[in-house]
Amino acid sequence: MKFKDKLQFVRENMRKNRSRVYMTILATAMGCAFLMVLASVGFGLQETIVKDITQDGAVTQVEVIGKASEDESVERPGLTEEDVAYFESMDNVKTVVRQKGLENWESTYALGEYISNHSQTRVVHYPSEVESGFELSEGRMPEKEYEVVVGYHFAETLQKESNSEEMDLFEGELIGKEITFTVPQYFDGERETTEMTFTVVGIGKEPLRKYSFDSFVNISMEAMAEIEAFTETAYGQIMEPSMTEEMIKILKEVPSNYSYMGVYAMDMEQVQHILDTAKADGYYAYSPLEQLKEVNVLFAVVKIGLVFVGTVAVIIASIGIFNTMSMAVTERTQDIGIMKAIGGSPKMIKSLFLMESAYIGLIGAAIGTIASYMISYGVNFALPIIVEGVFNDEVGEEIMLSYIPWSLTLTCVGISLLVAILSGLKPAAKATRIDVLKALRRDI
Repeated sequence: MKFKDKLQFVRENMRKNRSRVYMTILATAMGCAFLMVLASVGFGLQETIVKDITQDGAVTQVEVIGKASEDESVERPGLTEEDVAYFESMDNVKTVVRQKGLENWESTYALGEYISNHSQTRVVHYPSEVESGFELSEGRMPEKEYEVVVGYHFAETLQKESNSEEMDLFEGELIGKEITFTVPQYFDGERETTEMTFTVVGIGKEPLRKYSFDSFVNISMEAMAEIEAFTETAYGQIMEPSMTEEMIKILKEVPSNYSYMGVYAMDMEQVQHILDTAKADGYYAYSPLEQLKEVNVLFAVVKIGLVFVGTVAVIIASIGIFNTMSMAVTERTQDIGIMKAIGGSPKMIKSLFLMESAYIGLIGAAIGTIASYMISYGVNFALPIIVEGVFNDEVGEEIMLSYIPWSLTLTCVGISLLVAILSGLKPAAKATRIDVLKALRRDI
């Protein structure tokens, strides 16, 4: 009996009990859909977190925040030009970003009547920043000592001082505007200030992460040196009136080194080598790649657990297939006897029933897969609307609660098909043991 004939025979027999077969297919489809949608939650959350880690190119970055001192009793704050040269001399290093942050929390920026108390100031090395992917949304890079690039959200920190509850934020053009920077310091308990005027020549690009708020003001090394000369401390730190003379002395002795360094590898494959080398040489280093590996391991366990739970639903649905096939064997006893009488082998009879159970499983899996993709799309579409309506908060476009890759589709269809075939094994074996004479007399 050819495969085509077997398939035709199976389809004709299934049409005889359509309602029962349809209900069995529906149960199989529901089991497959439950398995796929449940597992897709694990894939969706993993995809969201991985995308968040890798979207700004951080996966090729090694962050260096300091180096252990040879003398453990002596703290070695910051990073020097020697450290920059060390990493730049490494193989497969694309560039080395270095920054120095101002640590004067009482400093303010002013643009006319608008004041900013919430922006941060730092020194950056523009050539390495550009090579690492730093871009502007407007303007150009600084060319002079008192030209600055501000963060994308800097304008949102500028507001007029007012007694009203409504904030009067700055809404004009920033490029070309002069901003006054006021830096305070306490000398012998008395507060003194100095002012510097910067010209805004560029605005940074909007951060890829929707929740990031970039209000930095990037100043030159010369401007930072002028600030430190006034405050007499590294990073412009404040000598608070409550400090003792010993504390102030220690504060003044702190060297003005880089507070952050980002080492960018040529590609992701080189990151681990750079990270291991840096740690071996005493640097405090970290890479998002480490976090990425931990995330992948964690979600591998989560996905296996979800697939296991979902498989239980498919197994429950297989009870319906077993019942349908058992009833089919009982109802077709005479047909089985006739096939045996005209020379049909037990192997051929068994294959017919296994094909029928597999056919039910395949159709159910196909329907379940289509339903799963529709549910997944609906969940991802409705989630932002629900969150915004219930919690009055926005959900970023990058958040994905459900994601169905091809590997998950093939796995779920494979599990459904395998369970369907296994469910038909016993009824198929029973069909091969039917006695021909009893079958023809309908005594079974």
